[in-house]
Amino acid sequence: LVARRLRAALAGKADIIELGGEATSLLAAMEGANAVYLIDASSSGATAGAIRRFDLGEEDLPETLSDVSSHGFGVGAAIALARALGHLPQRAVVFAIEGSSFETGAPLSAPVAMAVEAAADRVLSEIISARSD
Repeated sequence: LVARRLRAALAGKADIIELGGEATSLLAAMEGANAVYLIDASSSGATAGAIRRFDLGEEDLPETLSDVSSHGFGVGAAIALARALGHLPQRAVVFAIEGSSFETGAPLSAPVAMAVEAAADRVLSEIISARSD
């Protein structure tokens, strides 16, 4: 949902890629990129709708987020592999939005819907700021 909002705001100015969680595709998408902003749902026990930001140039993804995936080889593993192979862009940031329900077909809760809007605004602001540097 964040990617869809960014796609509308950044039409033609940035590549916005939606991946369904398949981490090898994520690894391939990061290769050669100048900057990467990853947005993912998390289930770490935080309050639903909480947004956490991790600058991967300054810190590792916390273990509570690195292996949470229904896809086997998760986002954390893709990030670690990209770092080990030297493919992690210099600017790599993860925004984790805490979900409220991960049941198939569950509707988006109000706190998560608000967080989607807020995360899109934050990512857009960072992209615009990075471009003006």
